[in-house]
Amino acid sequence: MAIKFQFNKTSLNDLNKQLKMRVRALPTIKNKESALRLEVQKAKERADKLAAELEKLLAAHAFMSQLWNEFESDLVSVSDVLVGNVKIAGVNIPALKEVVFDVRPYSLFASPAWYDEGVNILKLLANTGIEYEFYLNKTGVLDKARKKTTQKVNLYEKVQIPGYSEAIRKIKRFLEDEENLSKSAQKIVKKRQNEEDGQ
Repeated sequence: MAIKFQFNKTSLNDLNKQLKMRVRALPTIKNKESALRLEVQKAKERADKLAAELEKLLAAHAFMSQLWNEFESDLVSVSDVLVGNVKIAGVNIPALKEVVFDVRPYSLFASPAWYDEGVNILKLLANTGIEYEFYLNKTGVLDKARKKTTQKVNLYEKVQIPGYSEAIRKIKRFLEDEENLSKSAQKIVKKRQNEEDGQ
């Protein structure tokens, strides 16, 4: 990215302001990147843990697979998933508050004895699965924000700060050269005037 500037003091002042702003902002942006990186790692670990927990739950209840044929499929359903928003390092992330289940009434006497336990198992499986999906989503959102922040850090560190510094250096050199030429011209004019006055 080429930085546009003019060889004058106004442009020099503007570039100095831009440079100072970026130099001051860089540590904050780096801290944000570090915080996001840490949160991405935590979210990935939690998602992996939930995936393992879900597999473990499914394996633990595999022996009941024949019984599920007797279970009424519309007995338990998810009626609502309550979601909130959490701000992590300035990024809005959806957060799972609660999974609301709708359990259709059933007769405790007419239904098999394990129905009550079956309802609890389904709730647990559904809750774990939904939480897993939320953590996958959270990981994606945080990772996207982290990548964007990393790009900004790189832009400031590797492009803009060196670019502004170089532009400031060029303007200062130009202004110094112009001042030296002006002083030299004044000396020459003064010397000629002195020579003319001396004649």
